[in-house]
Amino acid sequence: MESAPLIACHECDRVFRRPPLLDGLHVRCSRCANDLSGAHHARPTLDFICAMAVAAVVTLVIAQCFPIIALKAQGMASQATLLDAVSSLWAGQMHIVAAVVFFTTTLFPSMELLALLYVLLPLRAGRVPPGFRHVIRFLQWLRPWGMIEVFMLGVLVTTVKMVSLARVIPGAGLFAFGALTVLLALVSRFDPRRLWHACDEIEAQDGATPAAELQADLPRKESVVADAVKAVSAKQAGLVVCHTCGSVQQLHDGEAHQRCSLCYTPLHERRPASVSRTAALLLAAALLYIPANLLPVMHSTSLGRSEDDTILSGVAYFWTSGDWGLAAVVFVASVVVPMLKLAVLALLVFAAHRRSTWRPHERTRLYRLVERIGRWSMLDVFVVALTVALVHFGSFAVITAGPGALAFGAVVILTMIASMQFDPRLIWDPVPDDAESARNDS
Repeated sequence: MESAPLIACHECDRVFRRPPLLDGLHVRCSRCANDLSGAHHARPTLDFICAMAVAAVVTLVIAQCFPIIALKAQGMASQATLLDAVSSLWAGQMHIVAAVVFFTTTLFPSMELLALLYVLLPLRAGRVPPGFRHVIRFLQWLRPWGMIEVFMLGVLVTTVKMVSLARVIPGAGLFAFGALTVLLALVSRFDPRRLWHACDEIEAQDGATPAAELQADLPRKESVVADAVKAVSAKQAGLVVCHTCGSVQQLHDGEAHQRCSLCYTPLHERRPASVSRTAALLLAAALLYIPANLLPVMHSTSLGRSEDDTILSGVAYFWTSGDWGLAAVVFVASVVVPMLKLAVLALLVFAAHRRSTWRPHERTRLYRLVERIGRWSMLDVFVVALTVALVHFGSFAVITAGPGALAFGAVVILTMIASMQFDPRLIWDPVPDDAESARNDS
């Protein structure tokens, strides 16, 4: 069997020969239907992503400096930038919520774009920047935590909510955030693992040994890897896949802390203590979900009258105001999605602990669903942040954040970390190959 580079599915651990660069086509795992294109997909180009990243940095600065929306009521005016929202939460003793809003909408997106430009600009010039491996690992860690698109939806919800209170005037920051959402969506299509291949090409041109060729023992293992008759997982073949750079290499049993030869990330056959860590985070999130729904997320004072708003009362407000579509959006993002995440993660943890072979394809789809929708639950936190910053009309109307916002933000973060800690390969480990073959034949 001829030697060829290998890839492994990150969700079921099945090993395949690496496909060629494909333009507009996607490669899917024959076992779990996971998209394997990733770093092996030909588009978008480095030049395109570099241009989009530069444009996104400029747009992010504009979005941060200019007001998002302004309010006018009873001869008084109020406007708010994103940093105004953060400072209002901080002044209201909601320090943790303020930090979460700042990190997810300002710090992390900025660091992601700057890290991407730090490696892209030198690579386009034909050289590898210092600390390349550490920066790429940091970049991939940052990606899930930037939530500009969720914040943009929160801005739209807040705008509709403020219409009944005052005259709403869109600011330059609103349009900048809209453009930034589109630019970041384009940047997110780029798989950072492609940068490792660009680095290899540069090192090969300079006469150095590419890091990808350091896997000297891999060809000997390849004789037991997938062919036209039988396919095996990386674990069965004595291989391990790096989830940072995607390289497949031999697992050294006698080495206590083996690291990837390409990016130096610690390697594990399976994520250590995946089930127990996920279960602990899930339990903490479930306990916090109770006060998140019972405690007020906002406290409003208008003309001497005080009122507390919970998540469900906010949904009811939009529904009774005739904004049924918006009520549905808030209800799904703030009620349905958190409950769905808790239920799905509980099912995944229980089945993995029991080493169940029950419906692995369906459980894998549920895991992907949780991964994709988890961040959208942060919508209510962003709505609270903007509302608190906007509504401060002295004795006429003032809104402050409530303890429910802190509990709800903690639920969102804990469930996101729980889904990251869960190793989806545990779904497929107990499933025999003959069961998969029977399903595929049917």
